[in-house]
Amino acid sequence: MPGIPGLRAWWAGRSPAAGAAVMATGILSTDLHLTGDEALSLAALALAGVIWIALAVGFVRRLVMDPRRWAAEARSPGALTAVAATAVLASRLSTLGRRPLAEALLALAAVLWVVLLPVVVRHWKPRMPGSVFLCCVATEGLVVSAAGLAASEHTAWLAHTALVLFWLGLALYALALFRFDPRQLLEGAGDHWVSGGALAISALAGAGLLTAGDTAGLYLWNDDDRDALRLATVVLLVLCLAVYAVLLVAEAVRPRLSYDERRWATVFPLGMTAAATLSVATAVGVPWLRGPGRVLEWVAVAVWLLVAAGAVADAVRTARAEAAEGR
Repeated sequence: MPGIPGLRAWWAGRSPAAGAAVMATGILSTDLHLTGDEALSLAALALAGVIWIALAVGFVRRLVMDPRRWAAEARSPGALTAVAATAVLASRLSTLGRRPLAEALLALAAVLWVVLLPVVVRHWKPRMPGSVFLCCVATEGLVVSAAGLAASEHTAWLAHTALVLFWLGLALYALALFRFDPRQLLEGAGDHWVSGGALAISALAGAGLLTAGDTAGLYLWNDDDRDALRLATVVLLVLCLAVYAVLLVAEAVRPRLSYDERRWATVFPLGMTAAATLSVATAVGVPWLRGPGRVLEWVAVAVWLLVAAGAVADAVRTARAEAAEGR
C-alpha cells in the first residue's frame, strides 16, 4: 500500500485545474437535488466541500511558501476554477438555506474573480485549449449564485448586478471563442468540453435570473427585458446541447480513454448541461425537458464515477512510485 508521504507528493503536484473536481462534484450535487435524490446530493456536496477545503489550503500555502509558483499558476486559465468552484458551492448551499455561508462564499468568489480574471485574460495566447472558456464559466458562476441568493433574500440590487454579469459572461465567451483552437475537439485531454460547459452554465444563469424575476415581491424585469432574457436562455440551451452532440461525436472519432486530471473538466460540462436542461424546463415552462435532463444527469454520474476511479488509480500509482524511489 502507498504511504502518506507518497499521497502528499501526489496531492502537491495538482495543478490549478484540480478545482474542476470541485466544480464537477458540486454541480452533480445540484443535479441530484433537482431530481429529488437528496441523500446522494448531500453526499456529493460534502465531498465537494472536503476537496474545496483541501485545495484552498494548498492555494494559501503556495501563496505564502512559494509565491513564484502561485503567480505562475494565477496566469493560467485553470486558476479560474477557484472562482467557479467557490461559486458552485455557494449556489448549492443557498438552496439548502445556508445563506450566511453561501453569501461568504459568493463574496470570496467575487474577490477571486476581480483578482484573477484580468491576469488570466492578459496572458491569453492564440490557439488556446478549452480552459480558455473558464473566463465565461467563472463569470456565469457568480450569476448563478447571485440570482439564487437574490430570489431567496428578495434582493433586487443583487439580481440587477447578476444581469450585468450575465451579459458580460456571454461577451467573454465570444472573445474566448476567437482564442480557442478547434483542433482541441479531437486532441484535447478533457478540458475541451468547457466550450460546451460555458454555454450550459450561461443557460443555467439565465434560468436563475428568470426565476428570480418571478419571485413574489421582486419586480426585476419589464416585459422586453424578460422576453430578451428568456430568448437568450433558450438559445443558450439549444447551443449547449448542439455542442454537447459535437463533442460526443469527436470523442467517438478520437477516443481518449487514459486518465488525465483535465477529465474533471469533462465531467463538469456534462453535469452542468443536465442542470441547465432541468432548470430551463422549469423557468420557461417546458416540462418535457425534464426527461432529457434526467438522462443527462445519470450520464454525468456515470462519467464522474469513471473519472474518480481514474483519479484514485493515479494517486495510488504515483504514491507507490514515490515510495519505491524513497527506498
